Amino acid sequence: QVQLVESGGGLVQPGGSLRLSCVASGTVSSISAMGWYRQAPGKQRELLAHITRGGITNYADSVQGRFTISRDNAKDTVYLEMTGLNSEDTAVYYCSALAYADNGARLDYWGKGTLVTVSS
Repeated sequence: QVQLVESGGGLVQPGGSLRLSCVASGTVSSISAMGWYRQAPGKQRELLAHITRGGITNYADSVQGRFTISRDNAKDTVYLEMTGLNSEDTAVYYCSALAYADNGARLDYWGKGTLVTVSS
């Protein structure tokens, strides 16, 4: 089992920046990749970025160039640096982890989310 706890959300003015953190605990050695998703009111959850254990990253077009994902394997933590925030970035942001059990079964884990509100 893997537990994920996000932090760093809050209220930020348009054009501002925030850094989200997600700390993983439990069987972290089983984690292959971690990612950030968000879900705005009335919208589906969308993938923003993910990063493999080896550091390979991928971004959604909507955040490419504004958001940066990184991870510190020693701290079992993944970060999402967000810049140039606007009202459309208002959402609950979720951390996810992709892991594999010893039998090869895929396991998906989610944090409870952290709210980011962009408003003046």
